[in-house]
Amino acid sequence: MPAQVNEGLATLSDQLILATVLLYLVAMIGYALELAFGRVRTAAAAPKRELVSVGAGGGDALPESGTKPDPGPALWAVKAGGVAVVLSWIAWAGNLAGILTRGLAVDRWPWGNMYEFVVAICFAAVTAFLVLLTRQPIRFLGAFVTLTAALGLGFAVLFLHVQAGPVMPALHSYWIAIHVTAAIVSSGLFILAGVCAILYLIRKDGRPSVLPSRADLERIAHRAIVISFPIWTFAVIAGALWADRAWGRYWGWDPKEVWAFVTWVAYAAYLHARATAGWRGKAAMIVSLVAFGCLLFNLIGVNVFISGLHSYADVPR
Repeated sequence: MPAQVNEGLATLSDQLILATVLLYLVAMIGYALELAFGRVRTAAAAPKRELVSVGAGGGDALPESGTKPDPGPALWAVKAGGVAVVLSWIAWAGNLAGILTRGLAVDRWPWGNMYEFVVAICFAAVTAFLVLLTRQPIRFLGAFVTLTAALGLGFAVLFLHVQAGPVMPALHSYWIAIHVTAAIVSSGLFILAGVCAILYLIRKDGRPSVLPSRADLERIAHRAIVISFPIWTFAVIAGALWADRAWGRYWGWDPKEVWAFVTWVAYAAYLHARATAGWRGKAAMIVSLVAFGCLLFNLIGVNVFISGLHSYADVPR
């Protein structure tokens, strides 16, 4: 018998997601203001020479002719960054509430279709950023992560949204809580690494920039991948176990299975090249972006463009 849908909670969930999109966008503006005006440009500063007036006692040191003192970061912009962090946490709570109310509305795990899956991945990406923010100074990533989350949620609302309702029988399993949750968590971390890799290629060393050094961007991307790769590995294994229970085989060369494995191989290649061949810098970041492309195609492209046993995303046509 189909599960009864609580229309009130379903509507509340949709409204919460819309509010979350707006909050992420406002937070993004705050982060962008701090990035542009509130941080000293990261560039190799030339040593400052001083001219000392001649006379008894030496007098006061005067700056060399033609140089200007560094005014430092604008206080209002730094405050805008702090407000953006607060708004990010509020938006994060709204994102979480939207997921929970969606699940309660249909009495199931709230990632049974493409809309719910994308909403959960955006939540995971922001969660990864906010958790790391409590341990490392990565506020500069806020503008890019919140923009990515806002675009992802906006895409889900505009093109993937379906009414809350029951899912196909194959998804009525405790494995959805294990397999899909692991895929969501690891995907959120991979997105954070992908953002860092893109910024790495944009950043030019030796030039003034509001972004941190390439070394810092590469370090953050690498740590995110190191954490997420074993979680993705677990998700692939859990998916195989679920397939055996649902379809009587561990592996069937279904497009979703193939691209999940291709993604695993791509990230394994990045980690292997970095650990054994000593790949660093641009080459390593390009490999990570290739893997990130495989991830995005696996998460979205396969469900939208390719038919298979995993074609239960309920994507509106």
